Amino acid sequence: MEIKILLAEDDINLGFVIADQLRGVGYRVSLATDGAEALKRFSEELFHLCIFDVMMPKKDGFTLAKDIRKINKNIPILFLTAKTMTEDKIEGFRAGGDDYLTKPFASEELNLRVKSLLKRINVSMDESEEKILFVGIFQLDTENLKLKSAATETNLTKKEVQILKLLLKFRNQVLPRDVILNTVWGQDDYFVGRSLDVFITKLRRYLRPDANIAILNIHGVGFKLEEKK
Repeated sequence: MEIKILLAEDDINLGFVIADQLRGVGYRVSLATDGAEALKRFSEELFHLCIFDVMMPKKDGFTLAKDIRKINKNIPILFLTAKTMTEDKIEGFRAGGDDYLTKPFASEELNLRVKSLLKRINVSMDESEEKILFVGIFQLDTENLKLKSAATETNLTKKEVQILKLLLKFRNQVLPRDVILNTVWGQDDYFVGRSLDVFITKLRRYLRPDANIAILNIHGVGFKLEEKK
């Protein structure tokens, strides 16, 4: 299977150059032009490595990395920046970055750093994204947007699937409200917050036939999908 890389770079021309370069050596690259778009794509697909420009609109690279780390603690993150100051590098590592590449850089150096980061986590080439996820008596078909049990089959919207996937990733753990909002909608203002509440209500209704499953509201923090054994 191809290694999938999420690239976030607001300079369109540079983004295309980097993406083409990485594709040329066999990687599959998804290019986002701002941090909010990158976080949304991260919630929709399985990636093996992230490459983030530091200075981006809507959500800078450091903030994006912190949001990614709330969802996935292990995926390698490589920062691209025009800054060379030690303080900026320290901030990048504190944000969850694994490596730092200063612009301009040679294509060979980028390739070596990508290979090094992938080797560090020992990425399996046959790793694949799970299309079917299980929770209680249900199975979530993420590809066909369906929630099934022996007795029922419910068609879900794309956002319902995204939210439920996140809750399942954090099964029996508290999932911060802002992580859901930023990941699914790319923002966390009042109006999308109200939309999230509506979606949570719908998901609770879909899961109601299984008394061992509950989506709890953790006041002031977020939600918790609790599955009793």
